[in-house]
Amino acid sequence: MAGNWVCYLLRCADDTLYCGITNDLEKRIAAHNAGTASKYTRVRVPVELAYAEPCADRSAASKREMEIKNLSREKKLMLTKSSLK
Repeated sequence: MAGNWVCYLLRCADDTLYCGITNDLEKRIAAHNAGTASKYTRVRVPVELAYAEPCADRSAASKREMEIKNLSREKKLMLTKSSLK
């Protein structure tokens, strides 16, 4: 999936959710699990992909990330249930 922008949600080891964007999902998840991707997930590994949504470009992915970050936990969990893993 390299080159295609994606907005994603991760489920962390402590059952929290983390939202981010990337243009290489597999590499980014590996970086999260290695503790090198974000300060938030560094202490919450392992993480697993809960939701991924393709976006047209980086701008669209960033906008979607902000929308998802503003959702309640319950609405984020509803996204994961309708997910395209």
